[in-house]
Amino acid sequence: MMTTFTNESFMVQNYDLNQALVTLQKGGLILYPTDTIWSIGCDATNEDAVLNLRRMSKMNHSYPIELLFSSIDMIKAYVDHLHPRLETLLIYHVQPLTILLENPRRLPASLFSTEGTVAIRLVQDSYCQELIEQFGFPIVAACASSAEAHIPASFGSVSSEYIRGVDYVVKHRQLEKAGGQLSVMVKLSAQDELIFLRE
Repeated sequence: MMTTFTNESFMVQNYDLNQALVTLQKGGLILYPTDTIWSIGCDATNEDAVLNLRRMSKMNHSYPIELLFSSIDMIKAYVDHLHPRLETLLIYHVQPLTILLENPRRLPASLFSTEGTVAIRLVQDSYCQELIEQFGFPIVAACASSAEAHIPASFGSVSSEYIRGVDYVVKHRQLEKAGGQLSVMVKLSAQDELIFLRE
């Protein structure tokens, strides 16, 4: 049964959410705003979708792909052991935080960097949280740019090549002028010390 909304903006967002959800379920690619920058997304558990994303985005295989999760419980379903220091950081860090991990489980090898790592983030954006929650699986967040120096902070800065190359372009936050920025990135050393890779 479909929920009826009285507020027009809610109806638009619900329609937008549903379209993105259907695209992910079919193994397609979406262009969407995250809590950091505009990104290309797909089902992180779908090998074909991930490979298609890598081809379309021209992403360097030496880099780990970032994965967005809606909850700590969802992260734990794909990680053998989430160190308490990392869990605390994910929950309480004010800025968007990405954590580099080695060899998580239940994920396609095409997600891993050449060093066998992936990057995970507990997403803070409400639209992304709801999308991932309804989808039930983590979603890839690959930078919507092939130029390392170019950060697609707003929809207006996304190349038309990427807009045409995906299966669905999310309408949420397209009119925003304020730009986002990359997340803080950390990893845990062999001595369980935090190493900041990007601040």
